[in-house]
Amino acid sequence: MDQTGIAPDESLPLSQRLLGRIRDVPDFPQEGIVFKDITPLLADPGAFSDLVDALADLAVRQGATAVAGLEARGFILAAPVALKAGLGFVPVRKAGKLPGPTLAQSYALEYGTAEIEVQRDAFAPGSRVLVVDDVLATGGTLEASIRLIRDAGAQVVAVGLLMELGFLGGRDRLHPTLDGVPMEAVITL
Repeated sequence: MDQTGIAPDESLPLSQRLLGRIRDVPDFPQEGIVFKDITPLLADPGAFSDLVDALADLAVRQGATAVAGLEARGFILAAPVALKAGLGFVPVRKAGKLPGPTLAQSYALEYGTAEIEVQRDAFAPGSRVLVVDDVLATGGTLEASIRLIRDAGAQVVAVGLLMELGFLGGRDRLHPTLDGVPMEAVITL
């Protein structure tokens, strides 16, 4: 049983079991947005473990040698995925959050621009990276992250996501940047 007192139905596919642990929060962080709150999923050790296992399996199948997680909820998922797969974890952070020399990538938002960074020496030469994030919406952050990881000298071998909001077109936006790299989402809406 989880914190809600409801035992998960193990006969359901993983995507349905996990979706049942994600809460919609209307009008957050601003009016008109329906925020996907993954806190209940994270609080359920069985569901969280199943998600980590699925993403770690993707890392192993693609021969990843490192796992990169996108700030902030991507960190929560990527670190245990890396541990489960026996790989190192590399954070991709908002600008100004990492010490030492960094590489940066800017990207457009609906209301301006943002910038993400990775430490210049974060990846060993020839690293094969699984990029992990929680939700793919419009794809801007993920697109910038892929470019940044490649600029750091690593190869992106796969992208693993908890959830893809297909109706927002992120996959289409990412198609040219992915250039054949597999992208798997446990849940697609």
